[in-house]
Amino acid sequence: MDITEFRKRGKEMVDYVADYLETIEQRQVYPDVEPGYLRSLIPEEAPDEPEAYEDVIQDIERVIMPGVTHWHSPFFFAYFPTASSFPAMLADMLCGAIGCIGFSWAASPACTELETVMLDWLGKMLRLPKDFLAGTEGQGGGVIQGTASEATLVALLAARSRIVKQIQAHDPQRSEVEIISKLVAYSSDQFCATLGTTPSCAFDRITELGPICNAEGMWMHIDAAYAGSAFICPEFRPLLDGVEFADSFNFNPHKWLLVNFDCSTMWVKRRADIIGAFKMDPLYLKHDHQESGLVTDYRHWQIPLGRRFRSLKLWFVFRMYGLRGLQAYIRKHVGLAKEFERLVRNDERFEICADVVLGLVCFRLKGSNELNELLLRRINGARRVHLVPCQLAGAFVLRFAVCSRTTESRHAQEAWRHISELASELLRGQKR
Repeated sequence: MDITEFRKRGKEMVDYVADYLETIEQRQVYPDVEPGYLRSLIPEEAPDEPEAYEDVIQDIERVIMPGVTHWHSPFFFAYFPTASSFPAMLADMLCGAIGCIGFSWAASPACTELETVMLDWLGKMLRLPKDFLAGTEGQGGGVIQGTASEATLVALLAARSRIVKQIQAHDPQRSEVEIISKLVAYSSDQFCATLGTTPSCAFDRITELGPICNAEGMWMHIDAAYAGSAFICPEFRPLLDGVEFADSFNFNPHKWLLVNFDCSTMWVKRRADIIGAFKMDPLYLKHDHQESGLVTDYRHWQIPLGRRFRSLKLWFVFRMYGLRGLQAYIRKHVGLAKEFERLVRNDERFEICADVVLGLVCFRLKGSNELNELLLRRINGARRVHLVPCQLAGAFVLRFAVCSRTTESRHAQEAWRHISELASELLRGQKR
């Protein structure tokens, strides 16, 4: 493929993507395939000779789409949102074209510097304490990780590194192995301090946990993977109160802030803590500015060495939506969840199982776990809407998460009618 054909095929692909997204609700949200379906549809080995682009494109509908769960369908209500927007898609195209590997400032100065500034922008949108911002003189700062799980692991390793160094500074005779064998990490069944748990979007009491951690010299990491996006809205910002006690904080713009996967933002109060855990400086990675104090080499902030130009997505989205546009998007999803909650509460056969704070509704039929398991099986078996369950206090609970950028009131209402009808059929069958 030369540049001329790339121009032509690129425009065709944009049209295909636009058509896909424009008509996505006409597709069955959940695939009807069995494990191993794909292997029989493609050859056993890669082709020896080049194939025509047209043949590859035709196979998207024949091979790929039958096995796709359409996460951006307005009838997808499972898990949590995975964000998507046209500005972010365009930024990803540019990221792929530039193709830099931003492990150091010298490897691509714009890749490093835009990330630092965008994390400051986003930190200010969240009204994070200044300790978490890099600015031009700050001791903290932000970094883009791949996922919240990755950010949590990075925080854990940084915390371990810091305490080992503190103990050895006081008692140089103690070995790292001996110290590590005696370290303890405190957690709940959600692992760390959490704002917006996955099962039910519950919130830990950070204002109570934080002072204890600070008094005991413990590293506190806060995970707000889903809920964090909502904190840009003043009415939801109190949910983040207590972040001032944290050593690190993380959430996923790729869940709910219109930035396509992957983009998990993490802030630390003292970047020296995280750099101290991951720093590696072979000669071939060194550059003239690394000791100047003016630049950041993000390879010292993460587990991988290489990294993509992911901050372009933040830059495009922030500029093309603006803070008010992003706030309106969050409020719309919360409003849809509240609407669905009212529909559930108006049906005496059902019950709400957790407070509806943001865009998640946890509900179930009044009755046994087996009854609700059967209802969910019928909902997903019909493939008109897609839900997943959770378990709360031993109860099997259905989760309705507002996910798609294109979800409207009519989709929530249609989903409820469908669920209600399936419940009626199920309960009639139970009475026979």
